[in-house]
Amino acid sequence: MTLKTTPLFAAHEKLGATFTDFNGWNMPLKYSSEMTEHKAVRQAVGIFDLSHMGEVFLSGPDAVKGLNTALAGDFSKMSVGRAKYTVMLTEDGTILDDLIVYRLGEDRYLMVPNAGNAPAVAEAVVARTEGMDLTVDDATADLSLVGIQGPKAADVVAALGEDFAEAAASLTNYRVTEILVNGNDWIVARTGYTGEDGFEIITPNADIAGLWEQIFSLDIGVEITPCGLASRDSLRLEAGMPLYGNELSTERTPFEAGMGRIVSFEKPENFVGRAALEPQREQTPQQVLIGLTSDQRRAARSGSEIVVDGQTVGVITSGIPSPTLSKPVALGYIDAAHADVDTEVSVDIRGKALPFIITKPPFYSR
Repeated sequence: MTLKTTPLFAAHEKLGATFTDFNGWNMPLKYSSEMTEHKAVRQAVGIFDLSHMGEVFLSGPDAVKGLNTALAGDFSKMSVGRAKYTVMLTEDGTILDDLIVYRLGEDRYLMVPNAGNAPAVAEAVVARTEGMDLTVDDATADLSLVGIQGPKAADVVAALGEDFAEAAASLTNYRVTEILVNGNDWIVARTGYTGEDGFEIITPNADIAGLWEQIFSLDIGVEITPCGLASRDSLRLEAGMPLYGNELSTERTPFEAGMGRIVSFEKPENFVGRAALEPQREQTPQQVLIGLTSDQRRAARSGSEIVVDGQTVGVITSGIPSPTLSKPVALGYIDAAHADVDTEVSVDIRGKALPFIITKPPFYSR
C-alpha cells in the first residue's frame, strides 16, 4: 500500500526526519531525538505537521441539531469562536472517535477528527443528519494543519504578522478565529495535544509550505524545534490525554474512559448511542481508565497485564519513561474494584512483575 504524504513531506526530508506509518500516512516520527523534541515543547516551542488530521465542515440552519444528533456533546449554547472537545459514539454507546468542534460562524462549524477516522466520521455525520437543512463538506484532502506548542508558542504566532499578533493576544484556551491571508481564510485556534499552551493553524494545502518556512525563519530569541509524532505521544501521555486506538476505541464507552461528563443526556436530540448509554448512567463500569506510575525504571508498554494478588485485573494501553518526571508513567484499564488511587499493583513487563501505583492523571500539568 502506498502511504499518503502531507504537503510538507519534502520539508521533513530536508530536515532529516525519520518517518513512520501512522494510519496510512508517512509521517515524521522524529527529526533529532524524541527527548530533545519533548523537552523543546516543555521548555520553549515545538512545531508539528498535523496535516493528516481530518477537517469536516458542517453548515446550515440545522447545524446545531445535526451536531447534537451526530455527537455526544451539547452544542446548543456554544458561542461563535469557541471550541469543544467531544466524542462520536456507535449505536452501542462505544467511542467511534474523539474530536474537537469549532464554531466559526452563526451556522458554520468545523470538526477535526483523528486521521484514521476522518472518512468514517464524515460518512456518519452525513448519514445521521439525513433530511436536515445543512451541508457536510469533508475538506480533509484540501487543508493542512500545523501545531505550534509550548510556553513560547504565542511568541511564534505573534511574529507571523499583525493579525496573528492580535489573535495570539486575544485568544484564550479553546478559542478560535479566522484570518484572511492571500485571499484565503486561515483558521487559528488556541488548542493542542501536549499539555502546554499552544496554537493550531489550518490553511489550504497551497499555503502550508510558506507558513512552515516562515515559522522556521523567525528570529524571536528562542529556538524553534520541529517535532515528530514520537514526542507528541510522550507529551500527550504525560498530560494524561487519551489516544484513539489505545485508550479510546469501539470497545470502550465514555463511562469506562472517564469521559461521562462530556456526554449530554439533557439535550433534546436523540443522539446516536444514547439508548445504549442511558441505562449505564448510574452504574459503575466493570473497568475504568486509570493512570499508573512507578519508582523503578522500566516502563510498562501497551498490552502489558496489570496484576493484583496473582490475578490479571487490567491492561496497559500506553506507557513511557517520562522525560519530564524521569520515571515510568502509563494509562490502562483496570477492574473497578481495584481502581482506587494509591492502590499498589504489579505490571507484567517481559515476564517480570514490577511495582506500580495507581495515580490520577495528568502526570504533568503546566
